[in-house]
Amino acid sequence: MGGHFTYLPIDHQRVVYLIVFLSTCVLPLTLMPLFMLLGVIKTVYMKERRERIIPTVFTGFFYLLGFFLLNRIPVVPSFIKGFMLATIIAISIALAITFFWKISMHMIGIGGLTGAILALSLRFGIDAWMIFTVVLLISGLLGSSRLFLNAHTPAQVHTGYLLGTVVVFFGVLL
Repeated sequence: MGGHFTYLPIDHQRVVYLIVFLSTCVLPLTLMPLFMLLGVIKTVYMKERRERIIPTVFTGFFYLLGFFLLNRIPVVPSFIKGFMLATIIAISIALAITFFWKISMHMIGIGGLTGAILALSLRFGIDAWMIFTVVLLISGLLGSSRLFLNAHTPAQVHTGYLLGTVVVFFGVLL
């Protein structure tokens, strides 16, 4: 397991954490106030399907930027690159779906986490069933909350979860 992340020097780990955090969290979130100011979105909830298109495009771009930067660092393990690439693919599929139908981005995200944990446990022989169980429980709570808030239909919640799980599972496993 020489490519395992914990074997990287701490300075390399910090760079990877920083790239991932900036490209997947900070940059996408910092555009939300601008999108609201410009009228691209009415609220951060983006209740309308069409409001989600431009933020999703920019989010995909930032993930792609993060993936590009990670690929420039030769010591980054392949499963991290695979996770980022799979997430880009999931975002791209979600974007295509969003042109016609509203899908739960929350469930794509938690489904991706579920798929990543399952794939890492299989790939590295890690006993992650406790973490996997907790993530499944959180997934159920999140999906239930999306339904309770009338933010999505059951089909939108289930499709989002399945999309995130399957795409990220295979991206990390392969």
